[in-house]
Amino acid sequence: MRVAIFGRKITKENLKYYDELFSILEDFNWSPIIHADLKEKLVKKKVCKVDCDTFSSSSDFKNGIDLSLSIGGDGTFIQNVKFVRDSGVPILGINTGRLGFLANIAKENIRQALVYVKAKEYEIQERSLFRVETSESIFGVENFAFNEVTLQKKDTASMITVHASLGGKYLNSYWADGLIVSTPSGSTAYNLSCGGPIVTPGCQVHILTPIAPHNLNVRPMVVPDHMPIKLSIEGRNRTYLISLDGKSMSIKQNEEVTIHKADFMINVIKFEENNFLDTIRNKMSWGVDNRN
Repeated sequence: MRVAIFGRKITKENLKYYDELFSILEDFNWSPIIHADLKEKLVKKKVCKVDCDTFSSSSDFKNGIDLSLSIGGDGTFIQNVKFVRDSGVPILGINTGRLGFLANIAKENIRQALVYVKAKEYEIQERSLFRVETSESIFGVENFAFNEVTLQKKDTASMITVHASLGGKYLNSYWADGLIVSTPSGSTAYNLSCGGPIVTPGCQVHILTPIAPHNLNVRPMVVPDHMPIKLSIEGRNRTYLISLDGKSMSIKQNEEVTIHKADFMINVIKFEENNFLDTIRNKMSWGVDNRN
């Protein structure tokens, strides 16, 4: 099996887990293909061999890679998605970060997780993405998002107005600091921080959540994901911010943004003992009485 490995940081705390990972891969006779920047760091730490194969773009995932390992937190997982894209290669997220809704395999359980993978004792969970179109093609070919699309103010304290339509019909004009449009995967990210609902993976919906709305009767809204969402911004400034999974670009006033469900899905490996409901309950301490 050829295993792609993606990570961003190597620290004293997580170095031993990289050591363990490469030891396991050698035991299983699996071939590692390491992100080029990560390999450079690992070679300096004498964790991997100099002659290990590398990848540096999404096209490399269409050449016989069987599994992608994300080593880090949810941000690292999302960066890994940008390489995997429409290749169909399944992703397994190993959490060496903090909360870990996406990368939810504990770093202490790396060996057990890979034993399950080797025995094919896992299921594939399909996660949807956004495809974002702007009149000036601001993001080029990187115009997709796994978690969310955000429109918000820039260089001003004044609120803005985000005009929204759904399926070609006018929905609302949000007077707010901005608007988040989230996938089910992104429901536990920025959307959750702004009071949006948690949505289980597999639901075929998108979520619109205003950021600090001026009208208190405006609430987050869940809509079918087959209906395109069109947005434009109006305010006192000429430029504003549009972000795809945290990557921000400037956008002009009244420039139209159209959000579609992407025509491909991301395959995420999940185990029976580590499902979404368990993750949510454990990460958010639901059902725990801390009063005593």
